[in-house]
Amino acid sequence: MSEKMTLGDGKLGFGLMRLPRLEDGTIDVPQTAEMVDRFMAAGLTYFDTAYVYGGSEEATKAALVDRYPRESYTLTTKLNAGAAKDEEDAKQQIYRSLERTGAGYFDFYLLHAIMSKNLHLYDEYHLWDYVKELKEKGLIRHYGFSFHHSPEILEDLLTKHPDVELVQLQINYADWENPDVCARECLEICRKHGKPVVIMEPVKGGALADPPQVVKDVFLAADDKASIPSWAVRFAASQEGVMMVLSGMSNIEQMEDNISYMAVDKFCPLNEEEDKVIAAAQKALAEIPQIPCTACRYCTPGCPMQIPIPDIFSAMNRVMVYNQLEAAKRNYSEDTKDKGKASDCIQCGQCEFQCPQHISIIEKLQECAALLEN
Repeated sequence: MSEKMTLGDGKLGFGLMRLPRLEDGTIDVPQTAEMVDRFMAAGLTYFDTAYVYGGSEEATKAALVDRYPRESYTLTTKLNAGAAKDEEDAKQQIYRSLERTGAGYFDFYLLHAIMSKNLHLYDEYHLWDYVKELKEKGLIRHYGFSFHHSPEILEDLLTKHPDVELVQLQINYADWENPDVCARECLEICRKHGKPVVIMEPVKGGALADPPQVVKDVFLAADDKASIPSWAVRFAASQEGVMMVLSGMSNIEQMEDNISYMAVDKFCPLNEEEDKVIAAAQKALAEIPQIPCTACRYCTPGCPMQIPIPDIFSAMNRVMVYNQLEAAKRNYSEDTKDKGKASDCIQCGQCEFQCPQHISIIEKLQECAALLEN
C-alpha cells in the first residue's frame, strides 16, 4: 500500500455516527446507501466510523464497502480503550472492526476520544506502540487520535508522540473561545506541530443547525438563501491546517444540504465579509444569558463534597443557550458520576471566595439541581 497520506477528495467527510434509524432502532441501511451514493457522486470520498458507534461499522460494510471498489474511498475507524476490559481486549478491537466492515484495511486508525480520565489507559495498554505495529502489518495506513480535552494535554501528547499523523478535534464557531473546549488554541497547537486536523462536531451536535433566533437573524440578514448549518460547516472548513470536516448526517435532506456547498466543485472558504458575519454570530451567542464560568477550576480543589462545579455549569449553559435539556441532563449525569452532585452542596462558601468571576455559585448550584436532577 502507498505510504502517501490522503484524506479523500474535497473537505467534507461523512461521519457515520448518527445514521438514520428505523422504528426498531436498527440503522436504515437502504437510506444510508442512498446517502453514500449521493456523497460519492458529489466527488466526496472520506468516511468516518468507530468501534463504539453501535451498528455503524456493519452498516458501513453494507452501504459502502460491499458496493464500491476499496480504492475509491478513504475509511477511518477508531480504537476505544475505555470500551475494553483489558489490554488484549483493546488490541482485538481492530480485528472486530475489520470483520464488521470487511474493509481489508483502514486508511486511518485513531485512538478514540482521548481526555484526562482515559488517557492512562492508552499508555497502560501500550496502544501508542500498537498502532505502529498495525501499520507495519499493513492493517492500517496511518494513525492518529481524536481529542476532547485541554490544550496543555494536547501539547504534551504531540510532544511525546511526534510520529502521530493526524489529530481529530472538536471545532465550531460556538466553541472557538469556549474555555471548556478551547477550539482555537487546540487547532493552533496542531498547526505548531505540523499535524493535519480533521474536525468533528462542526455543528456542535446539531445545536448550530438550529441555533437561538438571535444567531439565525445574523445569518439571515447576511444571506437569506444560505442554510444556517452551512455557516458552521464552512467556518470549520475554512480554518488553516484543517484537512477535513466531518458531518454526522442523519438523513438525505442533511446530505443534500451539505453537498450543496461542500461538493468538490462548490466549496468556497469564508471571505472577509463572511468572517465578520461569524464574529457577529459569536457575539450574539455570547450575549445570551448564561452562567459566566470560565472553567478556571479555582473553585473545585477545596470543595468538601467534590462537586465538579464548572462541568455542572457547562451542562446548565447548554440549556440556557441552546435549550437542549435532555443533552444537558446526559452531560450532567456523566460529569457527576462518582462525584458530588449540585444538590450535595453544603453551602460552605469556599467556592464563592475563590471565584474570580464573582459567581453566586451556591445559588446557581441550587438552580442546576432543580433542573438537571429531575
